[in-house]
Amino acid sequence: MRAGEGKSSRRGLSAHEQKLWSDVTRSVAPLRRQPLPSDPEPPTAPGKPKPKPSRAPARSAPPAARPTVPLEAFDRRLKQRLARGTEAIDVRVDLHGKTQSEAYAALSSFLRKAQRDGAKFVLVITGKGGSAREDGGERGVLKRQVPQWLGLPEFRRYVLGFEDAHHRHGGAGALYLRLRRQRSGPKQTS
Repeated sequence: MRAGEGKSSRRGLSAHEQKLWSDVTRSVAPLRRQPLPSDPEPPTAPGKPKPKPSRAPARSAPPAARPTVPLEAFDRRLKQRLARGTEAIDVRVDLHGKTQSEAYAALSSFLRKAQRDGAKFVLVITGKGGSAREDGGERGVLKRQVPQWLGLPEFRRYVLGFEDAHHRHGGAGALYLRLRRQRSGPKQTS
């Protein structure tokens, strides 16, 4: 037998640690327990068919939505063309200075309009943020939130991918977005 095998590696608590632990456990209130789900069906023996329920079971979850395609990263050359200006940025929106709810609404309507107008690349300026403000408010919230928003289904219908902008266009305080082409509706014949 090797050293340490078969032996417990736990050590006991010292008197001081035991007192601390008892103080902690007395100061903690237990969580409210959630009611347990109804009794699960007892397992059936192999080979025996399961008894059929008397009524149709309720659906526990909505049908799965179409799996979302991951956002595409820009290749190095495309990012270079955008930075140099050889690939045009069709429109831009400046969100910094707005609250999260204002920025969310502005970004949503901006992307809808940009896609409708046929824009291919857009620039979203979030601002860089910085250290915490004196009034206790958090800084740089939009810089963190906008990339998360772009992954939401509401925005995925507009956005193919995004990357941080070149320093000429705002650097870490801005994003290049590549937009999806607007889907044309079904053709109607009259």
